[in-house]
Amino acid sequence: MTLDLNIMIAILAMAAATVFTRISGLVLIRHVEMDERRRAAIEAIPPAVLMAVIAPTAFATGWAETLACAVTAIVARRLPMLASVVVGVATVALLRAVGL
Repeated sequence: MTLDLNIMIAILAMAAATVFTRISGLVLIRHVEMDERRRAAIEAIPPAVLMAVIAPTAFATGWAETLACAVTAIVARRLPMLASVVVGVATVALLRAVGL
């Protein structure tokens, strides 16, 4: 396996862009007055991102994945993000094990 310089530069540039966007978000949010509407909007982002990631799976695969996506969507309204992901993974594993 060889290491291509262009690929390494691309990986480092993507990493730098990711770190920059995360840090700039933390720095910029300090200068925003947080009222209840903004706080609710910001708290809705993680479940929305989770649904955006799993939604294509719900429509492009079998019944086990579709049902697991529905369970994950319901659980994400009440539980933290990591717990929602764990429930979704466990649900799809269980449904696949029973043959769905």
